[in-house]
Amino acid sequence: MLGSPYQGYLYAYPHKTAYRPLRPRPRLADVWAGEATDALFLYVHVPFCEMRCGFCNLFTQANPPAAQVTAYLDQLRRQADRVAAAVPGAAYARAAIGGGTPTYLTAAELERLFDTVEHATGADLRAVPTSVETSPATATADRLAVLLDRGTTRVSIGVQSFLDAEAHAAGRPQHRAEVDRALDTIRAAGPAELNIDLIYGIPGQTAGTWTGSLRTALTWRPEELYLYPLYVRPMTGLGRRAPGAPDPEWDAQRLGLYRLAVDLLGAEGYEQQSMRAFRRRDAPPVEGPGYCCQDDGMVGLGCGARSYTSRLHYSFDYAVSVRQVRGILEDYLARPAEDFDVAEVGFALDGVEQRRRWLLKSLLRAPGLDPAGYAARFGTDVDDDFPALRLLRDTGHLDGHRLTPEGLAHSDAIGPWLTSDHVRAAMAGHVPR
Repeated sequence: MLGSPYQGYLYAYPHKTAYRPLRPRPRLADVWAGEATDALFLYVHVPFCEMRCGFCNLFTQANPPAAQVTAYLDQLRRQADRVAAAVPGAAYARAAIGGGTPTYLTAAELERLFDTVEHATGADLRAVPTSVETSPATATADRLAVLLDRGTTRVSIGVQSFLDAEAHAAGRPQHRAEVDRALDTIRAAGPAELNIDLIYGIPGQTAGTWTGSLRTALTWRPEELYLYPLYVRPMTGLGRRAPGAPDPEWDAQRLGLYRLAVDLLGAEGYEQQSMRAFRRRDAPPVEGPGYCCQDDGMVGLGCGARSYTSRLHYSFDYAVSVRQVRGILEDYLARPAEDFDVAEVGFALDGVEQRRRWLLKSLLRAPGLDPAGYAARFGTDVDDDFPALRLLRDTGHLDGHRLTPEGLAHSDAIGPWLTSDHVRAAMAGHVPR
């Protein structure tokens, strides 16, 4: 019924490839009118990296000229000021700075970035849980000192593999000594939580080497681990060299490595929170104002950042290829300040799509969905609205309203399977401008 267990990572619904130009462009003040703004997520996108990994399909540019970084921070300040004026009185319960690699910025540029965000939004990032992405090459002591001083509570680093040969096979030219130095530096910087990203299904990887990477990661006692199956996507470095195709043997290998990790991390004191996320059971709970991704909105700043209200998700155009990313970024840098008063591209969610998003954002997490919460939000029964849930129960993927271990293992098939025909068609028809 579900097909391959590895069809797509549904980290947001709908995906930005389903967005289309909004004509006329709605004013942000109108988009946010009537929305609850007392517990928002603030996301800031830094679309720069020191390299472009072979598996990466994120909106980012490698090694931009220094003048472009300066111009980006200038433009981000203009955008932040206009957005803040359109969403007056907004209060933030969570914040994240991602990309790209935010720590591609120098320590001084990071200070400027925090100043911009806090000045424009009025958000005190020392008062809310704040996560920042980094990389082995850029997790330096001076940058981390800025992050910790400005209130960062979680540092996430993409390692992917502790074996140089595997990292290189995934299109990531890093060296183990640099990885070790970065992790030691993060742990020495202060009390921020540590998340380590690892990838399974890399060419040449075995159960033994995968176990070795997992156990090596555990020596730093990370509060969280995110484990990603390798995907070969169009327009990425790996995709250009060897386009992905259905491969039952590769599916079986990735599924076996996933199950090995679930058992190993469970025995080592980690609780599975989703197909990808594992958190140390003795790690203190995340403190701060309450935030619910199913119900609360998000304000995104920067080229590549998405924002969402209950009825409209919006961003700038999306692309993966180097040429198209460069063009979109140049367009962002050339915009007059008043262009940030409106939404450019997006997807309007009707009542059906709002329900589907709530379902997917709940179901693909280990705790499952709360049918009473769904009924309170929408006034209907989730099983009546989505008869497909009965099929998932019949196939052993769902127990009540919670995915079984087999269901969690097939999250990357269940998400696409539950995606609406409308969104699926829009994603298939996406053509970057």
